[in-house]
Amino acid sequence: MTAQIESKAASVEFKQVTKIYGSEVTAVDSVSLTVNAGELVTLLGPSGCGKTTTLRMIAGLEMVSSGAIFIGDKDVTLLPATDRDVSMVFQSYALFPHMNVFENVSYGLRVSKLSKQEIADKTNTGLELVGLSGYGNRLPSELSGGQQQRVAVARALVLEPQVLLFDEPLSNLDAKLRRQVREEIRELQTNLGLTVVYVTHDQEEALAVSDRIIVMRNAAIAQSGSPRDLYEQPADSFVADFIGEANIMEANIEAVDASNELATVRLGEMQLQLPSRGIQPGSAKLAVRPNRILLNQTDNGASLPGTVHKCTYVGNHMEYVVSTNHGDWFAISDDVDNVKEVGQSVFVSFRDRGPVLLPD
Repeated sequence: MTAQIESKAASVEFKQVTKIYGSEVTAVDSVSLTVNAGELVTLLGPSGCGKTTTLRMIAGLEMVSSGAIFIGDKDVTLLPATDRDVSMVFQSYALFPHMNVFENVSYGLRVSKLSKQEIADKTNTGLELVGLSGYGNRLPSELSGGQQQRVAVARALVLEPQVLLFDEPLSNLDAKLRRQVREEIRELQTNLGLTVVYVTHDQEEALAVSDRIIVMRNAAIAQSGSPRDLYEQPADSFVADFIGEANIMEANIEAVDASNELATVRLGEMQLQLPSRGIQPGSAKLAVRPNRILLNQTDNGASLPGTVHKCTYVGNHMEYVVSTNHGDWFAISDDVDNVKEVGQSVFVSFRDRGPVLLPD
């Protein structure tokens, strides 16, 4: 087989892009962002935050109300979808039920000027890339959900787009299959050097596949950064609670050192030394991930007394809700053999990389 799927990866840039429906509904509000060539960037956020509208504006399926969109060095703001070198994988897969797998994958190529042999070679290469060699004669109804998703990806790949777009691509799959297919998508993207913009509302999915995550809220960008940056250093309580789970508590900053880098924080009987993140003395909020909370039998001198309120076994870890004078804390423990019982007294403390102060 001589045909190859080539990457023509290009960057995507939004410059102060706004999308307004009618006279009142602002779906995207003055958003500026850059997706570098060969990068997988995920747009993450709750329903109605603007992430899918942003994706559809890249594709040309929605036109901007103001601002500009560039793909590579080309201003595509006013170009229709047919004149943009992008491919989109939809949530519904959008396969033609009366066409077999080969015909579905080759559909976009058949309007090109390629010969029949070139179309066949590229289609077979696309099927091979997604692990579906030999499935060309099957109908979509004869495939599993995961296989249908791979057909949709192959159909997009064979067009060799500058940008590949995914709109909630795994939402119709069960949990185990979601993990498998997202790994396949990530491997393809890495191996081919594709520029991918990926939309999901699933935080775990976003953390697993992304080079960078853009969290959206109320039609605007709340924070952009690597998965680790967003998990470790959330910009505010919304991001902290949306990227994974977080306990968010009221605390008080008693002092900030001369370098303005280290804060002395009081939480009940506990005194903590934490990166100040530019926050000055006064009331503040702390975010603590559930897996960074320790439940001890004795007071180590830097802990809060509490009582186990709920205890849940979920296979590879235990989940606890602990009541304290400073609210209920949700904690996760890998120790499934030494279970703390409901009503048991414990002392709550934190791992070394535990709480983080949240900017206002």
